[in-house]
Amino acid sequence: MTAPTTPKAPPPAPVALAETAPGYRARRTLPLRVEALRQLKRRRTYVMAGILAALPFVLAVAFWIGGGPDGDGRGNNRINLMDTATASGANFAATCLFVSAGFLLVVPVALFCGDTVASEASWSSLRYLLAAPVPRARLLWSKLVVGLAFSAAAMVLLPLVALAVGTVVYGWGPLQLPAGGALPAGDAVLRLALVVAFVFVSQLVTAGLAFWLSTRTDAPLGAVGGAVGLTIIGNVLDAVTALGDWREFLPAHWQFAWADALQPQLEWGGMVKGAAVSVTYALILVAFAFRGFARKDIVS
Repeated sequence: MTAPTTPKAPPPAPVALAETAPGYRARRTLPLRVEALRQLKRRRTYVMAGILAALPFVLAVAFWIGGGPDGDGRGNNRINLMDTATASGANFAATCLFVSAGFLLVVPVALFCGDTVASEASWSSLRYLLAAPVPRARLLWSKLVVGLAFSAAAMVLLPLVALAVGTVVYGWGPLQLPAGGALPAGDAVLRLALVVAFVFVSQLVTAGLAFWLSTRTDAPLGAVGGAVGLTIIGNVLDAVTALGDWREFLPAHWQFAWADALQPQLEWGGMVKGAAVSVTYALILVAFAFRGFARKDIVS
């Protein structure tokens, strides 16, 4: 005779786990306003703004001490642009853009886009942001948009201050064109706005490079310095005439294509090609940043 067996209890029903907390919305994490305020309160933002705002004053003092720019008669567009720097406020603003577009305006773009994710990692706060939880794609998107916005603000700040300083010192008047002739002051402002827009687009390569490096390193200086250094290398390669037509694939080859906007008849060819090259490189670099960061093991 066998002993009665105790029936086994049924296995407990699986507990349904909520995927997210009540009221949680990924798109509401790390709002752009919050990220912008965080970046605005940082000291390096004010230092960079001060440097850009000081350049027109420094250049005006230099012209005052030196008695104004002197022409050398070589007929080069860049030199003629310098020769007419004191002709009006518009000419002074164009000259400030010319002397800063090659390097000075590279620095704020590399700083605002490269000192984003890397700075959080250096402060050991990146993993806490992701544990909030802020989705990785959302975190990168917020920081990239704010970085580009601050970069655009830097691009606008310099010519605005230069136009104001130039108007006070040299008067409000037409823009003397390098190729001869002049544009009325109203048209000159529109042309300068176009120049600023192209300079910003041409710097998107530096922005994408700095942003990608920022996701690969925990050292903000490495990301910023790497982006600036690689941009300088691009400028050096563009100076190697032996590369021939290959130089057209370098973003640096088109960095002064905005000179076409300072012609009697506006020419778009060079600026369109330069913008296409810059945007293409920038999209690839940003895609690398998002792809790599999505798989990265965050330990800092």
